[in-house]
Amino acid sequence: MRRDSILAEVTELVTFLLPALPLLGLLLTLLLGHYPGCEAIVRLSERIAGPRRTRDADRRPSLPKPPRSFAPAGGLLIALGLAQRPPPLPA
Repeated sequence: MRRDSILAEVTELVTFLLPALPLLGLLLTLLLGHYPGCEAIVRLSERIAGPRRTRDADRRPSLPKPPRSFAPAGGLLIALGLAQRPPPLPA
């Protein structure tokens, strides 16, 4: 009977600690100075940046940006139109 209770306690402990193992592994690697995914982040940022051309002949002349309009449009225009409508007359 004692053996069964020890086995049950060990099973409960393993069940409790099993979800924490990935977190403990990540914490251990961080404490040892290794940052998982660091190389992947560097490769991804290099891929996004791509080869840079610095020659002036390769640059295209940029068009000026149109002026920004601050007038309401789309759903905001509909919402403002409905918000300014007077309430219906009582019947």
